[in-house]
Amino acid sequence: MVASGWVRRVAGPYGGGVRVVMTADTHVPVRARDLPAVLWSAVEAADVVVHAGDWVDEALLDALSERAARLVGVFGNNDGPRLRARLPEVARVELGGLRVAVVHETGPAAGRERRCAARFPGCDVLVFGHSHIPWDSVAPGGLRLLNPGSPTDRRRQPSATFLTAEVVGGELTGVELHAVSR
Repeated sequence: MVASGWVRRVAGPYGGGVRVVMTADTHVPVRARDLPAVLWSAVEAADVVVHAGDWVDEALLDALSERAARLVGVFGNNDGPRLRARLPEVARVELGGLRVAVVHETGPAAGRERRCAARFPGCDVLVFGHSHIPWDSVAPGGLRLLNPGSPTDRRRQPSATFLTAEVVGGELTGVELHAVSR
């Protein structure tokens, strides 16, 4: 698992792009018994899986750790002491030259970009969760904020979701929001 502070660089196979899956607010087994099959397929095809908290149960952390080539995760507000002992509140990783931070909560939508830019200087991308609502914006100074929504609990959204992207030459490309049907 990833600890706070910058960690080892990750490059794609043979120096190519880094395929990334982003998810959060899985709430397994409370909201669903397991992750959707389409997300598991994406996990197995990815170079890196980012989970922005609210796992709820250690079994999912163990399963993702086994099936992901590389896992970067943080704990969320619904994660108990055992998950908090295994995961940091904030994770930072460099993916193909892109500096990525991961955190569960960022506070209210109003003022989010300004707050996050101040809290995560030197980062290119911030992946966060908590709201179950997909988010993609850019803060002054260039920090890109991404929330993949939830693959298991759509709340007020038309569908459950997760994100995929690729890092090529230090740039985040091909960001795609995937709707999950059950």
